[in-house]
Amino acid sequence: MVFRSSAAICGAVVALGVSATVARSETGGAHSSAIVNAASGDAIVGAASMYNPFKPGKEEGGPSTASGERYDPSLWTAAIKTSLRQKFGGVQFGARPKYALVEAAGKKVIVKINDVGPLRPGRIIDLNERTMRHFDPSLELGVIPDVTVRPLSGDDWIPGPVG
Repeated sequence: MVFRSSAAICGAVVALGVSATVARSETGGAHSSAIVNAASGDAIVGAASMYNPFKPGKEEGGPSTASGERYDPSLWTAAIKTSLRQKFGGVQFGARPKYALVEAAGKKVIVKINDVGPLRPGRIIDLNERTMRHFDPSLELGVIPDVTVRPLSGDDWIPGPVG
C-alpha cells in the first residue's frame, strides 16, 4: 500500500514537472514574437562596450545607477548614452525601469536600462559584465561594433537572451 501511494505521488510530481517545462517553452516563443511587436521607435546602431564601476574603496555593494539601483554585474543591465536618455523613456532616479532589445553577432538579449553615462564617441550603450559575456564570452573584444538597440515599450519584460 505504501509503495502504491509513493508511486502515485512520484508520478504526479513528474507530470507536474513536465507540464511546467512545456509551459515555460511555450511562453518563451510568445516572448520572442512579442518583442518584435513591442519594439518602439527607431533602432539605434553603434558600438557597445562594457562597464564595471567597482573600484577598490568604493561604496559597499557597488555604486548606485541613475535609476537608484545598485550596480550588479550578474544581472542583464546596461547604461545608455546620456544623449539617448529621452529616447529610452527618461531613465532617472526612482522611475520605472526601461527595457531594450540589444542585437549583435546574431544574438539578441533584453536588457534593463538602469543607468546613463557620457560614453566615448561612436558608443551607444555600455553593457554590464553578464550582458557583455553573452556577446563576447572571453571579454577579449572590449568593444562590439554594429550593435542595434531598440527601446521596448512597457515595463514587464524579463531581461535575458531571446530566441
